[in-house]
Amino acid sequence: MKAVSVVTIKKELKHRSQEELIELCLRLSKFKKENKELLTYLLFESHDEMGYIETVKQELDEQFETINTDSYFYIKKSVRKILRNLKKYARYSLKKETEVELLLYFCKRLKDFKPSIKRNVTLMNIYDRQILSIKKIVGTLHEDLQYDYNLELEELFKD
Repeated sequence: MKAVSVVTIKKELKHRSQEELIELCLRLSKFKKENKELLTYLLFESHDEMGYIETVKQELDEQFETINTDSYFYIKKSVRKILRNLKKYARYSLKKETEVELLLYFCKRLKDFKPSIKRNVTLMNIYDRQILSIKKIVGTLHEDLQYDYNLELEELFKD
């Protein structure tokens, strides 16, 4: 089965009743965990962005605590998984400020991680790519926000 375009779906949804739309949303939420997470964000957390950011940061902390530090192989695998989840949560929000906040927090946690990521090229590359990503996003934001986030970026470079 081939999926139709978003435009076609939008046109069709306009012709449905409110009850039908509710049924469609509930049915959609049963199929993928991401759909349910997105609906949760939209319905319960989108009105409080700072609360959402704090919730995601707590989850990142828990994930960093459970990293197997026996070898750099396991650390890399876990860090990639954490980053993949972070990107997914940032995509739910669609706000660049949220993405920057979460990436900055990720980089701070990664920089302070023990054993040091400086001993592993792959982990340093992941860290460097995220710093570049932050700089790119910050460049698109309002000047006041750029200044604030650039100060936080400078904090990461101290040491």
